[in-house]
Amino acid sequence: MSLPLDVMACPICGQMLAHQDEQLVCQSPECGHTFPSSRSVPILINEANSIFDTSGFEADEETFFRSNHPIHEWISEHLPDLSCNVSAKRNLETLAQLLKARQKPVRVLVVGGGVVGAGLDELLEDSEIEVVETDASWGPRTQLICDAHNLPFKDDAFDAVIVQAVLEHVLDPQRCVEEIYRVLKADGLVYADTPFIQQVHGRQFDFTRFTRLGHRRLFRHFEEVESGVTCGPGMALAWTARYFMMSFFQSKRLRSAASLAARCSLFWLKYFDYYLARQKASFDAASAFFFIGRKSPAILSDRELIADYQGGF
Repeated sequence: MSLPLDVMACPICGQMLAHQDEQLVCQSPECGHTFPSSRSVPILINEANSIFDTSGFEADEETFFRSNHPIHEWISEHLPDLSCNVSAKRNLETLAQLLKARQKPVRVLVVGGGVVGAGLDELLEDSEIEVVETDASWGPRTQLICDAHNLPFKDDAFDAVIVQAVLEHVLDPQRCVEEIYRVLKADGLVYADTPFIQQVHGRQFDFTRFTRLGHRRLFRHFEEVESGVTCGPGMALAWTARYFMMSFFQSKRLRSAASLAARCSLFWLKYFDYYLARQKASFDAASAFFFIGRKSPAILSDRELIADYQGGF
């Protein structure tokens, strides 16, 4: 799908963009910034407000995603995984049903969409939904390079925004959620899943974790449709044990061996989460939480937030 220029905007000043050769050019005389493309993908970065720079993407420098040796990739694909998102598929089916009731065209923005998120396959294949997949990293599905702190889209442009396993990797999650709020239509929807108990998995691009209430407060400008556990205590325990084993070694080779040993011996822990994710007692020990919300003019107060604690104590 070609990018919808009618909803795109300069990430620096917010004004209209126009095609000029292989570039996008801001139409504001005061700004007039030019944004290049690489691999036929536009690079729309506000460099003054980003840890990324355009030249790095033009030079194919790696950010979050790293290329691995094909043998390592094959081994990783054929070993059991410690991760298990037990509710994303159902949650995204709920989102898709809500979107299908809307007037066409329905447009969805995926922030951090360089790879397909858990449970997202069917929504991406739905012909009734237009999806724009953005990332701050080169990935197999990256349609547009941008920084979530300054989304290059007009106000009220999208019916929904999906942000999976992303907000822990941004410097200012609140700023990114404000941008999500801005680009959503008045009754737009957001789907987010974000970790609580997970070790560092993005090297230098990994900053923040959220409890259930911390995650809800991040989306306090949204009315809750549904929320809960997306990755449970079983996955949290498996990840913790894996990183415990890896902590004994500095060598990359030995750390990889410890990681493989953990995956082979501890993968079964994640299956407890199909039961535990439905228990409120697991809210204090979950690996990650999800939130489905609708853009709202009302703001959830901190008193209401605290009253919504639902853990095991």
